Amino acid sequence: MKESYFKIWRTVQMIPAGKVASYGQIADLAGLPGRARLVGKSLGFVPKEGYQGQPVPWFRVINSAGKISFPAGSDAFERQKQQLQDEQVVVIGARIKLKEFQWQPDLAELLFRLEY
Repeated sequence: MKESYFKIWRTVQMIPAGKVASYGQIADLAGLPGRARLVGKSLGFVPKEGYQGQPVPWFRVINSAGKISFPAGSDAFERQKQQLQDEQVVVIGARIKLKEFQWQPDLAELLFRLEY
């Protein structure tokens, strides 16, 4: 497995419940600027048991327009929407209000928890 996948998974694991992050934001925070597509690709390869014994909450990652990227009505779309709603994230159609729900890591997280 690629080291870049591990960086992405560790970063996604930091998104708190009830918050979302964009693919590009995760790429930047993982030290992989400009690699938003790689984030999406890597999330498709998360092992069922998670990474390092912890789940990787892939469903908290959305596109930069604040939308779920799966086609509306697809099984994956409905699964992601339900998991977000279970964490009190408001999803209207396919859209999430980024002003309200986007993860904004604080300085301590940026300095001491992110590894890049």
